[in-house]
Amino acid sequence: MVQGVETDIATINRISAVPAMLQVISEMTGMRFAAIARVTSTRWTACAVLDKLGFGLETGGELDLTTTLCFESMGSHQPIIIDHVSLDPHYCDHQTPKMYRFESYITIPVFRTDGSFFGTICALDPEPAQLKSSTIQSTMESFARLISLQMDAEENQQRTESALLRERETAELREQFIAVLGHDLRNPL
Repeated sequence: MVQGVETDIATINRISAVPAMLQVISEMTGMRFAAIARVTSTRWTACAVLDKLGFGLETGGELDLTTTLCFESMGSHQPIIIDHVSLDPHYCDHQTPKMYRFESYITIPVFRTDGSFFGTICALDPEPAQLKSSTIQSTMESFARLISLQMDAEENQQRTESALLRERETAELREQFIAVLGHDLRNPL
């Protein structure tokens, strides 16, 4: 894994609400696989996974980017929602549903607060699901915004903790220096 992706996975996993979000997505959609993925121009990496399906993908696992619909969502910056692949005129012959054997699918883009594309929240299941006629999309879009805000908060906290640690180390060295200097100045007297 690339260092930046490892950092992103760690950041996502420090967000305590992520498991609950994936659980809510699973319960709302009836889909048994849900994930938050870091999607770059060359990679698809799972940052957090809820797998009740036995899909076999774990946190840190990767998929060939070009075999994912998240790749298409990254290009269009639009959600992809499929209730029933076999009946969908655009996706019924698509390679991805055939390869991963799913009938229902949703992916929602996740953008950082600066507007850059981070990845997606996605869910899938081999059974059809009613996804388009409910509040699922708006809920997942809210989760995407929340994840973005929480990532910023986590990264800010990490920077603050690192700065505090550096300050403590500097203060400790300063105290040691002053103690040595005080000792050296008292000895000749």
